[in-house]
Amino acid sequence: MEIRPANEGDFGAIRRIAHRAWDEAYDDILDEDTITETVSSWYSNESLSDALDKPGTAFLVAVTDDELIGFCHAVFYEDEGDVLRLYVDPDDWGNGVGTALHERLREDFHDFNTKRMKAMVLADNDIGNEFYKRLGFEKTDEASVELGDEEYAENVYTYAF
Repeated sequence: MEIRPANEGDFGAIRRIAHRAWDEAYDDILDEDTITETVSSWYSNESLSDALDKPGTAFLVAVTDDELIGFCHAVFYEDEGDVLRLYVDPDDWGNGVGTALHERLREDFHDFNTKRMKAMVLADNDIGNEFYKRLGFEKTDEASVELGDEEYAENVYTYAF
């Protein structure tokens, strides 16, 4: 498996993975319209292009056999990094792809002298919450996010270097 920076040629695969991962992880939490609308907005060509061009951004993809199977998007500021998104194709869950993306991102954060990294996960997303706990993150706060027309509780996790 190769972990490399994302490029514009990856946008279609990133959207596909995001939609498949959201369908699987949020099936009992979000309705299909909310998933489709959010993925279309957050992962539009314009949004992804803006993310690639923004200074202080890490946007990485995991590729195996020329197929994109996961991605992560994070931002750095001052002494902290925020993991905005980390998704793996459900067919590859449990194969170490998410862990490999996290480890590479952690190296990048460390290179920027980051003291901690944060990630936010829907409180009802058991898969995502367990993933971050398994990586050594600690729940440090709670927040909320609006998806569709509803507010959803989020857990904020912190990993200290």
